[in-house]
Amino acid sequence: MVKMGGAALAVPFLVLLFTDIINYYGGNSVLRGKVIVLGICGGIAAYKMAEVVSRLQKMQAEVHVIMTRSATEFITPLTLGTLSKNAVAVEMFWQTGDPHIQHIELAQQSDVLLIAPATANMVGKIANGIADDLLSSTVMAATVPVMLVPSMNVHMYENPVFQRNLDQLRQLGYRIIEPAVGHQACGDVGKGRLPEPEIIVQELVNFLNRRQDLQGRTIMVTAGATREPLDPVRFLTNRSTGKMGYAVAEAARDRGAKVVLVSAPTNLNPPSGVELISVNTARDMYTAVLERYSQSDAVIKTAAVADYRPQVQADQKIKKDDGPLILELERNPDILYELGQRKDRQVLVGFAAETQNLEQYAQEKIRKKNLDFIVANDVTCAGAGFGTDTNIVTMIFSDGKVLSLPQMTKALVAEQILDELVVLLNDVKQK
Repeated sequence: MVKMGGAALAVPFLVLLFTDIINYYGGNSVLRGKVIVLGICGGIAAYKMAEVVSRLQKMQAEVHVIMTRSATEFITPLTLGTLSKNAVAVEMFWQTGDPHIQHIELAQQSDVLLIAPATANMVGKIANGIADDLLSSTVMAATVPVMLVPSMNVHMYENPVFQRNLDQLRQLGYRIIEPAVGHQACGDVGKGRLPEPEIIVQELVNFLNRRQDLQGRTIMVTAGATREPLDPVRFLTNRSTGKMGYAVAEAARDRGAKVVLVSAPTNLNPPSGVELISVNTARDMYTAVLERYSQSDAVIKTAAVADYRPQVQADQKIKKDDGPLILELERNPDILYELGQRKDRQVLVGFAAETQNLEQYAQEKIRKKNLDFIVANDVTCAGAGFGTDTNIVTMIFSDGKVLSLPQMTKALVAEQILDELVVLLNDVKQK
């Protein structure tokens, strides 16, 4: 039995007419000519895919929907077929009268395969090579980029087995759009919510229309939190997770740059296709960055580098006693200041994580360290602190221009940073 929507079903005339009017007057052609396969799994957030399909249609994309059987319990093929204007496939062995193997063609002739919501079950299938329904078989046959938007209960998301499967897919080159944090349908609160449709669509647009405006450029990115040892078992560090820096490195790679990622310890898997230099201390990072500086066209310094280190590192574990422990600290080298003093043709971008007087402190850092611009954020704001998947930043430029951005994913913030970087690099080239 064939489960389909769109042309294979009787579509209400007024619904189609209304969709056409919206597309004509309110749409744009940013995705014209792009073919998108949307795989929908059986999660409560499946209903949001109606808006995703609608938005993609307004951008003139050609959308083909594949649903798992359980997904049809949350939203009907009729709805998605009406919005996409294409047949919606559900069953593995669907009969269309077409001798071609439909899922193979979709997997090889589209521009991207987007799976949203991607359930823990589907992620596990893909990670372990299981192809027992139409959607997982399509993924197995895919020769196009695959993007996954995980969505599930917070405890399922945090399950180490699921995280292992997700990490494995990252390492294999699958693109992951991180889930949001918030209240969930089950009543729990945490990470696992499907991002809003506009965010999913924007991530997709950025990927499909990724520019190659950094082709031939070498971009060095620093990321993570440095560690300053106290003794063999303890160190001083900070709350940075490296997510912003890794997002910048990935975005620069996608725009054609040769990326050198100098990373302090994180729990992240580095993006494929970048050169990774692993460091621990601020002095390690100082050495690595200075060695590569002359070969770089730009440095984007997102790393949270320790300003101070213990004056003496104990050879043995420091034992507690009844009195206070007094640590004497000394200054670490200021990597950003040193880069500013040596700057020739490079564009230099700094970061400032502040808790007060955001613009004042950022402007002082620009002048003192000879930066082209700085990306500043107030880490006390919800959605902008360490460890989040979103950020709220203000970009402040050496010429006084200030660009404040709303809360957005760190991937989108990275694209905004690179947009400004490209303008500056082109100005340097013209000079």
